[in-house]
Amino acid sequence: MKGSSEHDPRGLIYESYRIDGITGAQCRSIFFDWALGMDAARDSRADIQALLELYGTDQPDHPMTAVLRDGLAGAEKPRRRGGWRSRER
Repeated sequence: MKGSSEHDPRGLIYESYRIDGITGAQCRSIFFDWALGMDAARDSRADIQALLELYGTDQPDHPMTAVLRDGLAGAEKPRRRGGWRSRER
């Protein structure tokens, strides 16, 4: 499949950069679909970073580039927010 890579096996991100007049909301929807379709064992930060380098460098003002940047910021390792360690003793 043209545009597919190990970081974007279905070519969703690739195709989003080819759609004229795509909006930020549409890009978020495509990104969500991409994220749900990826193997959970993969490092999502590394995949997003690779996609930014592959597509975002040439098109820094594209809405998908902004979504990928937001996704990279949100892909931090989750922190524990509950359980017995968070309660006062």
